[in-house]
Amino acid sequence: MDKELYIIRHGETDLNKQGIIQGRGIDSDLNDTGRAQAAAFYTLYKDIPFDKVYTSALKRTHQTIKGFIEAGLSWEKHPELDELAWGEWEGKQTSEHAIGAFKDITEKWQGGDYDAHFKGGESPNDVAIRLKEIVEVIKSRPEEKLILVCMHGRALRLLMCLFSDRPMSEMYDFPHQNTGLYKVSLTGDTFTITETNNTDHLK
Repeated sequence: MDKELYIIRHGETDLNKQGIIQGRGIDSDLNDTGRAQAAAFYTLYKDIPFDKVYTSALKRTHQTIKGFIEAGLSWEKHPELDELAWGEWEGKQTSEHAIGAFKDITEKWQGGDYDAHFKGGESPNDVAIRLKEIVEVIKSRPEEKLILVCMHGRALRLLMCLFSDRPMSEMYDFPHQNTGLYKVSLTGDTFTITETNNTDHLK
């Protein structure tokens, strides 16, 4: 094994709790629950000797791994790890109209139309392009053996499809609770998912 990645989704935000759609264009803060989730994750994993922390450019990911940053770990922000942009739906309350629109686009994605997107938003193919860019950055740094990544639910699902060489139509097979942990090993050019949505720190 050349590298091991600990990849978590950010903690809860008020928009998560309220059912308001947030994607790449909404830079929300963690709420009290999210901060507690982040603290619980730090308590359980603070003694793991991470070489580097990577987050998206959005502050909910920075806040989730705040304990590691404050402990002095090397940290980089990369917009390639941002959430999928939901375009015209961002900031809107979940409603029957929204549920119908998301059902329609989900069916397109599950049918293999990875270019489908909402007006002003991104498609799975758009997100995959930028995810592949940051994966190449991580692979190019042999000195970083143990890495912590904090990102977003939909982008995380797509990343797991890339890592497991599965079609993006199967993104829904990868659950993602707030601060749920995926562990991924890299040997040569082969990624292997070794843990899925681990939430032991929340028990």
